Amino acid sequence: MSLVDRQKILDILNKYDKKDITIATLGSHTSLHILKGAKEEGFRTAVVCEKGREVPYQRFGVADEFILVDKFSDIVNEDVQQKLRDLNSIIVPHGSFIAYAGLDRVESEFYVPMFGNRSILRWEAERDLERKLLLESDIRIPKKFESSADIDRTVMVKFPGARGGKGYFVAASPEEFDKKIINMIDREWITEDDIEKAHIEEYVSGCNYCIHFFYSALKDEVEVLGMDSRFESNIDGVTRIPAKDQLELALDPSYVITGNHPVVIRESLLPQVFDIGDNLVEAAKKLVKPGMNGPFCLQTLCTDNLEIVVFEMSARIDGGTNTFMHASAYSYLLFGEFMSMGRRIAREIKNAAEGDKLEVVIT
Repeated sequence: MSLVDRQKILDILNKYDKKDITIATLGSHTSLHILKGAKEEGFRTAVVCEKGREVPYQRFGVADEFILVDKFSDIVNEDVQQKLRDLNSIIVPHGSFIAYAGLDRVESEFYVPMFGNRSILRWEAERDLERKLLLESDIRIPKKFESSADIDRTVMVKFPGARGGKGYFVAASPEEFDKKIINMIDREWITEDDIEKAHIEEYVSGCNYCIHFFYSALKDEVEVLGMDSRFESNIDGVTRIPAKDQLELALDPSYVITGNHPVVIRESLLPQVFDIGDNLVEAAKKLVKPGMNGPFCLQTLCTDNLEIVVFEMSARIDGGTNTFMHASAYSYLLFGEFMSMGRRIAREIKNAAEGDKLEVVIT
């Protein structure tokens, strides 16, 4: 597979009217506040949306231009790409964009300038690459098991891609692993082909903090913009039932993310938070140039020893940023004004355009 030619992307960018840039994205995931933030920074906005799903973007008034498609994956089609280029578009990728467009096509066929480092998206999608990056960053991560036969403690089992927790399960023995795999296949949450892709890691008990960072390539600075925790079904429903009744239910807990809520971490833990973000950015510069560029998220657990353990990474804007479409405690500390992650992206693009440095923030 041949990757997108960076020079061709730069040639496209050079033909743009830098005073008439459009910020565009796929109509899902975090698009409402990406587009709202872009408008707050004075940009024209465009949304690529499946026919019939454009109502939120019309009713909330966040999109100036609508590119309606039969299915989300059509965003990679040449006619849609041309419409985006005609609008001087810079695409902001998010989890749904990658899932629907397909990572292979985004890497090799999508000739629209994209905010951030498109090369790092694969390092999020493939567990072994993600683990390599986290280890290179000297970040505490859960122990990995190479085979289900090696399970000797409680483990969390995950599968590749942006699944939002779908198909994840907990097991404490090889036998329990096999039983739950069959259950997940019966529910059509995974396929038999997924079994060999299962990522098995120790289950770390702790409080969940999903930390939203922004790395400014223009300033060479890591910012902490917000934090959230997740509502997960049906595990959250199960934990609301008394323990004696849980045993009688015989339910297999699932971890499908259904919503998010904002949180703050105790102040004494913030040095750890910044160290983790800084270390990841430095490691990414070495392993997947130009490294982190723009938003990224580290999903963590904080143990009773006050150790932050990272169990997952998003190398682009994460869904939890929807909890601060206006501002978080941390973005307000930094900027003293309403600053969502969507607006922070738009401001970086704006600063790059004004300083004639757009090539620094796009791929």
